[in-house]
Amino acid sequence: MDTESQDLARITPLQQMVASCSGALLTSLFVTPLDVVKIRLQAQQKDFMKNKCFVYCNGLMDHVCYCYNGHAKDLWYRRPAYFEGTLDAFVKITKTEGITSLWSGLPPTLVMALPATVLYFTVYDQLRNSLKKKFKNDDESLQFWIPVVAGGTARTFAATLISPLEMIRTKMQSRRFSYSEIGQAVKKMVKNEGFFSLWKGLNATLLRDVPFSCLYWANYENFKRIFEQPNPTFGFSFFAGACSGTVAAVVTLPFDVVKTHRQIELGEIEVMKDNKPPPKKITDVMMNIYKQRGASGLFTGIVPRVVKVAPACAIMISTYEAGKAFFRGYNEAAAFPVVAAAHSDRL
Repeated sequence: MDTESQDLARITPLQQMVASCSGALLTSLFVTPLDVVKIRLQAQQKDFMKNKCFVYCNGLMDHVCYCYNGHAKDLWYRRPAYFEGTLDAFVKITKTEGITSLWSGLPPTLVMALPATVLYFTVYDQLRNSLKKKFKNDDESLQFWIPVVAGGTARTFAATLISPLEMIRTKMQSRRFSYSEIGQAVKKMVKNEGFFSLWKGLNATLLRDVPFSCLYWANYENFKRIFEQPNPTFGFSFFAGACSGTVAAVVTLPFDVVKTHRQIELGEIEVMKDNKPPPKKITDVMMNIYKQRGASGLFTGIVPRVVKVAPACAIMISTYEAGKAFFRGYNEAAAFPVVAAAHSDRL
């Protein structure tokens, strides 16, 4: 196909959004049950049940929640049941509460996750394509940095845009608020602490997510280049996405540990209105973890993180690439119906 044909067959930003939306939906549907089980198991531990904030992630975004001893029965992660392990938890939850309970909290997750993921993938693709066109005749080493820059920029943009909504959701998860009460709480916070108080905790989020995105896209695009897959198949993108996600998850795990600590501290301050001093600097948190637990403390939870991140990345990117391939074929058929029909006959 010549250059003009390729341009006509390119997918539009709207089509990219639809493809990424389908990927986000499938990823969330797959990973949410794993988090429901994990939180149920954690809820059995005494330390977990002493009015503390905790963080869980469904593969697309993090959630800050708060444990209330007085209202345990009202919260999905504190329902009475004792589990002997992961498999036992799956069986008991399904048997006693129904299989839909494995997707508790999915609707509010999708309300936040879908727009964030759509923004992230669409901005990445658009920026990467623009940079490739601009530097297409430059040194090969420069091509390596294009997905790094595009991935980091796209993640920064998406996380910054969604951050105020994250803060509002944290307050909503603390206890039952009406929408008018949420509005009043947000207005009061902005009045007392300034407009940029809506972006509290963003630096901790970017500390983990930007390096992760840079590493992930650099590895993924490198896989495509090595195996000569400019338009990868579903199987290849699934494999490359899982490998790239695993590498990025392991390397950025210390940032994830720090982010969790910061999010919990912010959650306790914002949700419970504690009179605690402000959270420590990120470097202080990291040094404190290192002093208390050593280097291993910065890599706490490496197994569950990899087990969750690898399939989540694989499902997301393979579904996204499959969606783009569908729209690419659709656009090509619409632009060149005769050629597409002849090709179809040959198949």
